[in-house]
Amino acid sequence: MRTQRQVVDYSLQKRALLREVHSGRMGTYEVCDASPYLKNAARFHGEPTETRCPVCRRENLTHVHYIYGDELKQSAGQARSKTELPVLAMTFREFQVFVVEVCRGCGWNHLVEQYLLGRDGLGESGPNAPSPSTRRRREAAE
Repeated sequence: MRTQRQVVDYSLQKRALLREVHSGRMGTYEVCDASPYLKNAARFHGEPTETRCPVCRRENLTHVHYIYGDELKQSAGQARSKTELPVLAMTFREFQVFVVEVCRGCGWNHLVEQYLLGRDGLGESGPNAPSPSTRRRREAAE
């Protein structure tokens, strides 16, 4: 997506957690604890992946995209499909997206990444673009 920015990747944290599980220092019951709400979000709003679950290795993981932001009002905290995100990015100035991977079989879940989306990331430029002071006044009026 064009407006995606400030990406935080949690793959190192995931690798360390899986090392703890596979070495036996942490039980699978501690990491396979997806709530029923998360499992339902994965079923209805999730994006299937080709990656097998790193814990049970039976099912493919599903990515769930949660959105948060002041402008979203009642929609904040909802799971959205990946196809809805570009439309939301053109509608709102800025909001955060949290991507969670979920195994619908064993309940493994982990935060994969987070990033910002929204019109603020487009960076208005060109001959018809407002000056920085005009943009600040417009934002202050909103």
